[in-house]
Amino acid sequence: MATSPKRREDRLEIRLPAAAKEVLQRAALSQDKSISAFLLDSGLTAAAEALAERREFKLSAKHYDAFVAALDAPSEPKPRLAKLLRTPSAL
Repeated sequence: MATSPKRREDRLEIRLPAAAKEVLQRAALSQDKSISAFLLDSGLTAAAEALAERREFKLSAKHYDAFVAALDAPSEPKPRLAKLLRTPSAL
């Protein structure tokens, strides 16, 4: 007897209006997926996008000024990096 390599252990249940379920069923069918697979794929995509968009961070005025100064400062020469970039690649 073959076993599934990825056993799903957690369960997520939602309550929704019949009309919403019907739309989800049609969308899943259009992609030849079960509703569960459609919701999992769509939910994970939306979650990844939501997390990627978390770019806001808060700093005090003092730390903000230091951050901006660091961004505006000219870069320092990195001789070892320059040498590495001049060396032919093994690939």
